[in-house]
Amino acid sequence: MAEEKGQDKYSKIRRKIKDFPAGPGLYFMKGPHGKVLYIGKAKNLRSRAASYFQPGSDLFATRGPKIAEMIAKVESVDFLESPNEVDAVLQEARLIKDIRPPYNTDLVDDKTFPYLQITTGEDFPGVYITRKPQQRGVRLFGPFTAVKDLRRVLVVLQKIFRFRTCKLEIRQDDEKRRFFRPCLLFSIKQCTAPCSAKIDKQEYKKIIKDLIKFLRSKRSTILRQLRKQMAEAALALEYEKAAMFRDRIRLIERLDQRGTPDEHVQPEAFAADPAEALVKLREMLQTAEPVRIIEGIDVANIGGAEAVGSLVKFIDGKPFKSGYRRFKIKTVSGIDDYAMIAEVVKRRYKYALRGEELWPDLVLIDGGLGHLRAAEKAFAEMNAPTVKIASIAKREEEIYLQDRSKPLKLPSNSPARKLLQYVRDEAHRFAQHYYHILRSKKLLGD
Repeated sequence: MAEEKGQDKYSKIRRKIKDFPAGPGLYFMKGPHGKVLYIGKAKNLRSRAASYFQPGSDLFATRGPKIAEMIAKVESVDFLESPNEVDAVLQEARLIKDIRPPYNTDLVDDKTFPYLQITTGEDFPGVYITRKPQQRGVRLFGPFTAVKDLRRVLVVLQKIFRFRTCKLEIRQDDEKRRFFRPCLLFSIKQCTAPCSAKIDKQEYKKIIKDLIKFLRSKRSTILRQLRKQMAEAALALEYEKAAMFRDRIRLIERLDQRGTPDEHVQPEAFAADPAEALVKLREMLQTAEPVRIIEGIDVANIGGAEAVGSLVKFIDGKPFKSGYRRFKIKTVSGIDDYAMIAEVVKRRYKYALRGEELWPDLVLIDGGLGHLRAAEKAFAEMNAPTVKIASIAKREEEIYLQDRSKPLKLPSNSPARKLLQYVRDEAHRFAQHYYHILRSKKLLGD
């Protein structure tokens, strides 16, 4: 009887999968109550998802015991289309970090995809591959899905544009540059050697401007030149040289295998040193005890019809994903951020009030002074003990504290500010990006 019920369940799943698109995207294996058990990416969603449910297939032998165990628990399968395979890779990593499905073992750590960073704020900008980009004075491209290809293409680009990749501090007004001996890259014509005054600031800036234009464009001119050189080498029977040009063309074409900093957010890539940030934060808040637990709150209106609140938890300056929570707003009609903040506060901290959970050392609200006051009022109505509350507003990045009507404006490189931005950005992304995607496809229950 149980076997017949299982077969009937799989028949329904197979019928549903027939309506999946044949393009790239993510598929979600869901167990009882809509819980996501596993997230996978696919070039062909229909084919990939169907491969788990072929009649007569031996998953234990072909996929291993863990997958066989998971499929036995699957109640339904859903999907999320992606415009391309790169977007699917980046989206998969982000959602696995957020949801932490029990049968996904990869991508659950804080490792990020790399960026190509150009330090445009310097007299002689450098070009680097980094997983920890700066927040100011740089131009970022990425994140990139294949770091090995990125390293190889950087070598090709350096041969073409001859920019610097060293970490030297080079200033136009440094007269001693004239006596500095350039490295080997200058001798083999892969760098213009601004370190030894072989090129002036304006001429070098033109190189960087051309590089940025190249990275933003379709790169047709250089690709056309490389294809011409490849054809000429082939006609001259110089096959190794032709293969070199072919490889360069492929690498440059792979520059498109990347996301954008705005669409594929990686807040953990911009985090400050946790220990230093917490010390500075304690000084800013003037607390007797260390600031160990920070909880960030944000609210969002989805499609103007539904509202959702989010709560993220940081312990010792790092995200504690098991402490993340989302709330479907129940008591507020229309768009009223203050009332929504109050509802989330009351629903979240009623457990701490009953002694069932720990109080955080700091509650951070995404917003301005009005949002902070709404949280303060909600805590007061609960007769809650004294809780440190702060808010941080976007754009100006102003920080509001309970006992001050005027905001603090910390330097952009302040570790305390960076940590608060990290918490705020996580709460915002969790409310808007992650929840919007999942809710639009009904992938998670309320």
